[in-house]
Parts: sequence; C-alpha cells; structure tokens
Amino acid sequence: MSETDPLGAEAEGIPADALDAYSRVVTDVAATVTRQVAAIEMFLATSRGNARRGGGSAVVFSESGHLLTNAHVITGASAGNATFADGSTSPIDIVGADPLSDLAVLHARAGLVPAPATLGNADSLRVGQLVVAVGNPMGLSGSVTAGVVSALGRSLPTRFGDAGRVIEDVIQTDAALNPGNSGGALADSRGIVIGINTAVAGVGLGLAVPINLTTRRIIDALLRDGRVRRAYLGLISAPTPLRPEVAVRVGQEIALRVVDVIERSPAARAGLKVGDLLLSAGRQPVHDAQSLQRLLFVEAIGHPLPVTVLRGTAMVDVIAEPEELSAVR
Repeated sequence: MSETDPLGAEAEGIPADALDAYSRVVTDVAATVTRQVAAIEMFLATSRGNARRGGGSAVVFSESGHLLTNAHVITGASAGNATFADGSTSPIDIVGADPLSDLAVLHARAGLVPAPATLGNADSLRVGQLVVAVGNPMGLSGSVTAGVVSALGRSLPTRFGDAGRVIEDVIQTDAALNPGNSGGALADSRGIVIGINTAVAGVGLGLAVPINLTTRRIIDALLRDGRVRRAYLGLISAPTPLRPEVAVRVGQEIALRVVDVIERSPAARAGLKVGDLLLSAGRQPVHDAQSLQRLLFVEAIGHPLPVTVLRGTAMVDVIAEPEELSAVR
C-alpha cells in the first residue's frame, strides 16, 4: 500500500486508474438510471378495498409518464402506485401487457414524472460487456448492481398457459438480481437501457428481456391496442450452422433447423417437417428465432407466407398461412 494507492490495488496487479475508471462508469450510470426507475406496488381493487398483488420495478420511457415493466409483475392486478427516486408517488394504470414477451406498459397519472430513460438496441451487445442493473429488490429502492453480459441468445420459459413457449434472445448477466428487480433497468456503460430485468434463474444468474426492434414493436402495440396480436406458424426451431459447401450454395451460413411441428398447425398444413432447414420466410433470410418472430405480427395473420427450406439436398418452397395466436392457444 501507499499514499497514492491506499487500497493496494497495484500490489494486487490491478492498475489503480483502471479501478477508478470502472467506478466512474458505474457511479455515472447509477446517478442517471436510478432517477428513471420507479418502485411499483400493484393491487386489485375489491369491494373490501385494495388487495396487494405484488410489486417490483418499472422504467420511465416517455415524457407523458409511461413506464415499462414485466407482465408477471402486474399479473392479477388492476392498478397500482409508483414511487420515484425523489420520493414522489403517483397512481399508475395498466395500459397493456404481453405475457409472451413478459413486458407490460403502465401509465403514471401524476403530472410530473422523471425524465425518461433512453432505450437502446441490445442487438449490438457483446459478451463480456459491462452492464448495470437498477431496481428495487426486497423493497430496497434504488439498488444498483454491476456485472457483465454473461451470454446472449438465451431462452426463458414464459408464464403463458401450458404451451411451453419461450422468450427468445434473452440477455444473461452476472449482475446480482433479486425479487423486486423484475421490471427494472439493465443499462450499458452509457446509461442507455438495453434490457428489462425479468428473472433470477439461480445464484449469479440473472436474465433480462432485450430492448430491440421486436421489443419496440411490442411496446408500440401495447400503447396503441393494450395487447399484441401475433401470427402463429406452429413450429419449434433452433439455429444451426450450415456446412461450408451448403452455405456457399444458399448464400447464408446459419439456418433454423425445425425440431418440432405442432399437429394441425399452419406449418404442418404447409408440409414442413422435422429436420427441415428453414432458410427464408416471406422472402427474407432467417438465421435465428428473432428474425422469424419479426415476421409474425398482426400483418401476417391470414396471409400467405412463402417459406423456403433445405430438405436433404433439395430446396423446397411451401406456402404457409399463419393464424392468429389467440385462436390456437
């Protein structure tokens, strides 16, 4: 230790200036994002008064007082209250919820709300990148933890009935998350929110729903309609690298291998089979679950969807007609 290095960081092989730089990033992000995250308490109005249904966190994302949280945080509730970092409170109403993405939009009734967070694009994240989680675990408001992006492209089972559906492209982080963090912000080193913390899967394992183009479409639908209408194909797939000679032939390196086809689904009626390598849909290349999901919103319902697969060595073109998801639950 020394007067210039009181913690002995250099003696441990860690440059003091690097440690200071890390601290500066985290404290700057915390100072910004903490103001943008509210603690929420949800309740169900009954004839006997308000029955508490749970709580969590939510992120302010519009000047007009809209907040983004997890759908599971508001399940069974009809309204709630939000408490902001400055101690101000506001009643909140539920604008809409989407269990399939575990996202929900709320609205604060109070005239003044904190300046909204900047929503980024998680598609640009890299494994090992610094992230900061802000939320209200165990009722401890404004709690901040830091870590890294541990993995990308994880899947998270939803609470959507018993259909075995999953949220795709979930962010995995080692930033500590606890009950009450759900609905809080996962921010990058610039203080831009790139995920909504959604679950704790185990010790040192936190998950967050990514903010990306698909998420923005979901948010827009919730703001407009209070729900998300989706198209349904009825297949389960997984990204698969193509052999080099096949990749050259088809012009892409990754396809979606069909691992299951739901009986009597649009995919089954179109003739898709387990083992098919899905190359394109709607004449657009597909290489991961998200690229397919982007095509399965309201405008695809009831309309022919051209699909190209590689079956063995043959290229096969079929036409599927997606149904509305709510009709096939």
